[in-house]
Amino acid sequence: MIYIILILLVLAIYLYNHPVFGGKAEGKRLMRIKQSPNYNNGTFRNLSPTPALAEGYSMPQVMWQFLTDKTSHKRPDHMLPSKKTNLKDQPVDDDFLVWMGHSSYYFQLDKKRFLVDPVFSGNASPIPGTTKAFAGSDIYNADDFPPIDFLIISHDHYDHLDYKTIKELKPKINKVICGLGVGAHFERWGFDEDQIIELDWYDEAELAKDFRIISTPARHFSGRRFRRNNTLWASYVLESPGKRIFIGGDSGYDVHFKEIGEKYGPFDWAILENGQYNEKWRYIHTLPNEFVKVAEDLNVKNVLPVHSGKFALAQHPWTEPLQKVCDNCAQEKFNLYTPLIGEKLNLNSEPQTFTHWWND
Repeated sequence: MIYIILILLVLAIYLYNHPVFGGKAEGKRLMRIKQSPNYNNGTFRNLSPTPALAEGYSMPQVMWQFLTDKTSHKRPDHMLPSKKTNLKDQPVDDDFLVWMGHSSYYFQLDKKRFLVDPVFSGNASPIPGTTKAFAGSDIYNADDFPPIDFLIISHDHYDHLDYKTIKELKPKINKVICGLGVGAHFERWGFDEDQIIELDWYDEAELAKDFRIISTPARHFSGRRFRRNNTLWASYVLESPGKRIFIGGDSGYDVHFKEIGEKYGPFDWAILENGQYNEKWRYIHTLPNEFVKVAEDLNVKNVLPVHSGKFALAQHPWTEPLQKVCDNCAQEKFNLYTPLIGEKLNLNSEPQTFTHWWND
C-alpha cells in the first residue's frame, strides 16, 4: 500500500510540474508584478469587486449542476461547416481576419500579421481528450500559418493559451504580447526574454511606425494551476496607420468598456466575447443582453462575436450565443459579422453578408 501511495505522489508531482501548466513569475518579473497598481496581497484584482460566482450560488451547487448537466444540444450532432482560407497565399498588404472558432483568430493589418489566443490541439484543457473541439471546428494547425509578427494572448486559461499549439507555432512567432506574469509561461516553453512584451493595464508598446498596442482592463480572472489571479488578464487596443481595433478577450460587463471607448474610441472593429456565459458567472463573462451595451460603450462600427462555435464550456445550446447576438443586434447601428470558421472577413470592405450557418 505504501508503494502505491508513493507512486501516486510521484505521479501527482510530475503532472503538477508538467510544462503544460507553464512557468512561475520570479525575479524581475515578480518585482514588476508587485509594483502594479492592479496587484494587491498576492493577486491581481479587477477594477470592481468581482466574485467568482453571482449572489445566491455556491461552488458545491455549481459543481453538482455541472456533473449532472443535461443541457440539450450543448454540442452539435454533425460536422460543422467551414471554409478554410489559405493563409500562406494571402498578400501581406491584404487587410483581413479569419476566425478559427472560440477566441482564436488570425488577422493582417497594414502589412503586419497577428494571431490571437490560438488553440488548435483539439481540446481546451490540460488533460488530453477532454473539453474536445466540436467536429469540423479544428481545421487549422501550425503548418497553415505564415510567419507571425505578433502573437497576442488575452489571458492564460487553457481555452486561450494552449501549450501544444504554442510549441508548434514557436518557430513562426516573432513577438508575444501578453499581460503581466504570462511571460513566465512562454519563457518556460523556450521563448527568449526579448521576444516577450508584458503589459500592465494602460501600458502601451510601439510595434512599428504609427503602430501601437495598449493593454486595457477586462473583468475576468486567471490561473493555470489551483491558484487564481497570479497573472494579469487583459483586453487590448490596437492602433495602426489605418485602423483602430479593440481586442476584447473574456470580460464581464463593467465600467471599463465605457472608459476605453471614451479614451480610445471610436473603433473601426471590436472582437467581443458572446458565448460560454451563465447567470452564475455574470461578473466574469458578458451575458447576451449586455453585448449591445458593450458595443455601444466602445463606440464601434463593426463587431465580430467570438468565444463560441468550438467548445462547450457552459450550460447553453451551442447555437444559442450566435443566434442571440444576431437577434439582439438586428436593429443596432453597428455592423455584426458572423463568418464561418475559416472564412475570410475583409477589414476594409463593408458591409459583408454571412449566412446563419449554425442553423443549417
